[in-house]
This record gives sequence, structure tokens and C-alpha cells, in this order.
Amino acid sequence: MEIIIINGPNLNLLGKRETDIYGNQDFEGFFSDLKKEFSNVELEYFQSNIEGEIIDKLHQVGFSYDGIVMNGAGYTHTSVAIADAIAAIQTPVLEVHISNIYAREEFRHTSLTGKNAVSVITGLGLSGYVLALNYFLSKE
Repeated sequence: MEIIIINGPNLNLLGKRETDIYGNQDFEGFFSDLKKEFSNVELEYFQSNIEGEIIDKLHQVGFSYDGIVMNGAGYTHTSVAIADAIAAIQTPVLEVHISNIYAREEFRHTSLTGKNAVSVITGLGLSGYVLALNYFLSKE
């Protein structure tokens, strides 16, 4: 099984930025732990602060991977283009948010990308990624 985690803008700063919201764990260390926990899965990680690079990655993996775990970060609420890219591919996308987007600013309450995802996990911290991976494994 091949699954990729795609993280959007500013998630490269996890563990450094707004730790009261996002925690102290950097994503690279967390991803290393995920690879150990899910050693039976070919896990890949991609992060970009650039909308077009995220779209290109979705196009690249969207017809061959078994699952995409995606945290579009700020693009979740603004990017019609990423929403369209998710709709255009065959690989299922499960959207994950570390914070509860519905408990934050009102503009974050709308997910443009979530309507094209199989589901949305929000507000469970980094464990949302674990739940997403388990979802895909349950579909195997």
C-alpha cells in the first residue's frame, strides 16, 4: 500500500509556530515515528508553501497511490484550484487538520477542499494523521 501525506503552507514550522494551537512536535520527527508504526505501508511525505506545487503533486500521485492524507492548511479555505485537483484525481483524499477549524476564526469554518475528500478529520492534533492512515488500511 502506497500513501502520501501532503501538507500545505506553514506546516513546515510545526513545533516552532503557535505551539498552543499546533503543539511542540515537528512534523519530520512525527513522520519518522509514523514510518516505524506503519512499517507495512510505503509512506511518503510532501510539504509545500506553494499552491501550484501541491496541485502538481496531487496530479503526480493521484492515479497511482492508494491514499492521500492531506492537510491543505490555509489553502483549505481559499483554493478552488486545489479542490478541483482533488476532484480530478482517482486516489481518495482524506483531509486532516491539526486544530479544530470550527473553533477558530470564522473564515476557517469553510473547507473548499473537504467536499471532494472522502472525509475530514479536524481538531485531534497529530493523531488525526494516524486515524487517516488507519482508515486507508481498513480499506485494503
